[in-house]
Order: sequence, then C-alpha cells, then structure tokens
Amino acid sequence: MRLLRLLLGTAAFGLAAGLATAPVHAASPEYVALGDSYSSGTGAGSYTNLLCTRSANAYPARYAVAHPGTAFKFVACGGATIPDVVANQLSALGSGTTHVTISIGGNDAGFGSTMLSCQYGTTATCRGALEEGTEFVQSELPGELDTLYAQIRTRAPQAEVVVVGYPRLYKQGGLCAGGLSAAKRDLINTAADGLTAVLAARAAAAGFTFADARPGFAGHEICTSTAWIDSGNIHPTATGHAQGYLPVVTAALGG
Repeated sequence: MRLLRLLLGTAAFGLAAGLATAPVHAASPEYVALGDSYSSGTGAGSYTNLLCTRSANAYPARYAVAHPGTAFKFVACGGATIPDVVANQLSALGSGTTHVTISIGGNDAGFGSTMLSCQYGTTATCRGALEEGTEFVQSELPGELDTLYAQIRTRAPQAEVVVVGYPRLYKQGGLCAGGLSAAKRDLINTAADGLTAVLAARAAAAGFTFADARPGFAGHEICTSTAWIDSGNIHPTATGHAQGYLPVVTAALGG
C-alpha cells in the first residue's frame, strides 16, 4: 500500500511539473488603426478602400507589413471626426487588441474649410478661420478627446495606445513659389502647434503615448525642395508616411 501511494505521488508530481514547465503561447498581436485622413493615407496612392481613401502606403499598413503575424484592422477613414470614430471605428477594438494608433481632431476643428479660406482668401480671412478653429481646439476639443480616449481604453484595456499628431504643413518664412504668403504659412503653423499641444496633453492625461509628427517632417514641409506633404491636397505623400510618420509611430509602439 505504501508503495502504491509512493508511485501515485511521484506520478502526480511529474504531471504538475510538466504543467508548470509547459510553454505558454502568447496571443498574436492585434493592431487597430483608427482616425482620419492622416491615418488612412489620403494622398498616398495605392488605395485599398476608395471611400475612406485607405492606402497601402499609409503608415498603419506599412507598420503591419513590417510586423508579420500581426492581426491588422485598418478602419481609419478620410474625413473622419470624433463622432465618426465613435460610430464607425471603435467597434474594431476588443480585449485582444494590443496596439492602437489614432489621429483625430483636425476635421473637428474645421481643417478643410480653414485651408480653403487660407488658400483662396485674404490674410485676414485666413486669420479669422484659424482663430475660430483655435477657439474650438482650446475650449471644446479637450473634453471630446477625453471622452473618446476613455472609450478606447474601455474597449481595449490591454492595448498600447498611441495618439499620432499632425506635422507642420508649411516651411516657415522665405518665398514659396506659387504658394501661400509667409504670413499665412506662419498663421497655419502656429495654429497647428496649438492643436498638437492639446493632443499631447490629453494623450498624457489618458495614459497614452503621444507621437509628435513634427520632427519627422521637419525640412520636408510644403515649400521645401523635398516636400513630403502634397501642396494640392495638403496631406502626406507616400514618402511622408514611410519616412516621416512610420519611424515616429514605430518608436512610439515600442519597435
């Protein structure tokens, strides 16, 4: 009887040891790309979805290709605002989501109409449009971002979330052949810096990482000799996504 108990005990110990040392296979990474046209890749060509101008050249698609085995959900859409993200994109998130990127806020602040005012109106018209957008950015956008970021965290509790900023669009000072005046360019860049500051602050408050796009595009703004932003559609080119956005976002996501 003692021998039987010894044999049974030894077998149980071996089974427990085997269970303890069995390799644990981590779930595959799941990356969800949320946001507006600066995430979808408007202007970058090679579109996989024309309605949302999702591009194979956009930084989210490039990141997924560079990380084989990653489950990729590309739901960013050109023209998206915060309500659009809530209504049409957040459902892509889940408990298994490990990485999230999002650029949002520019359209909420009236990016499209403001740029038209600055391109075709007077300096005073441009300044007025930018001041209106800046008022929204300072007074209303922070609360809307806080609510959105809280929803992202609730839906993807384990994810590394990166809020991706916007680049400065124009070269400061000097001439810009066929382009905007130095005064208008300065006004636009100043407003963009104000938006960046709000995005960075709200990302930090949510515990998210902020990826500042400005250093990556420095020296490659509109009016430079090697621009990575198209002067016609005011969006990053395929090169801008590959060399301006992708390195910054990759670093923010941990490599």
